[in-house]
Amino acid sequence: MTQSLAGKVALVTGGARGLGAATAKALAALGADVAISYVNSADKAQAIVRELEALGVRSAAFKADQGDRVAATRLIDDVVTRFGHLDILVSNASINIFGAVDDPDYDADAFERFWAVTLTGFMATVRAASRVISDSGRIIMIGSNLGTRIGMAGLSDNGAVKAAIDGYARGVARDLAPRNITVNVVHAGLMETDMNAEAGDSLKPLLATLCFPRFARIEEVVAPILFLASPQASYITGALIDADGGYNA
Repeated sequence: MTQSLAGKVALVTGGARGLGAATAKALAALGADVAISYVNSADKAQAIVRELEALGVRSAAFKADQGDRVAATRLIDDVVTRFGHLDILVSNASINIFGAVDDPDYDADAFERFWAVTLTGFMATVRAASRVISDSGRIIMIGSNLGTRIGMAGLSDNGAVKAAIDGYARGVARDLAPRNITVNVVHAGLMETDMNAEAGDSLKPLLATLCFPRFARIEEVVAPILFLASPQASYITGALIDADGGYNA
C-alpha cells in the first residue's frame, strides 16, 4: 500500500470505535500520524492507539467531550501541541436520538445534549481546526442524508442537524478556499456498528427503503473518506458524497 499520507497529521473525532476507529486505521495505513478523540471509551481508545502505532505511525488519544465547546476547542490545541501541526480533520463524533416531536415523554435534557454534541460542539471543533489546519488541508465532515429525506418517524431533530451540517460545510468551503483547504461531507449510511446494533429493530424501516437493503460494511463508507483526504481530491470542495446504499434514489 502506498504511503500517500506520509508526513500528514490527522485527527478523527470519535475515533475509539465504529466508523471513527476504522477511518483512523485506514489513514494510518496510508502513512498519516493519527490522533483520535473519545469520551468514555478510554480502554478502547488506547487499544486503537496501539494498533495505529503498530503500523509505524505516531498516535495518541485525547479525552474530549464534543458537547462541551471549550473542550472541543482545547482538543485541537492539544493535537497541535502533541504533533506539531494538523492537516486532516475527520469530524465524526456523534450520538443518536429518537423521538417524535409530539412525544409526551420528551426528554429536554437528552435533546439538548444531542444538539450540543452533534451541532454546536461539532461546529466548534471545525472552527478551532480551521484556524490551525495547514494550507491545502482537508476537512471531512460525517453527515447523512437525513438532512434531505427523513424516511421514518422520530427523526426530526436528526434531520435538522444533518441539514445544518450540509449547509455549514458549504459555507466553510467558501471561507477556507483561499487557503486551498477542501471541505466536504460524506453522507454515511447505516453501518454494521455498535451504535446501530443498539438501535435494534427500529432501523428496519429505513433499511427497507434502500437500493441495497442492508447495513453497509464500514470499509464501504471509509473509502470515500480516504479519497477526500488524498492528494487526488484537491479540486473537490463543498461536495456532499453519498455512501448510503441509495437512500435518496
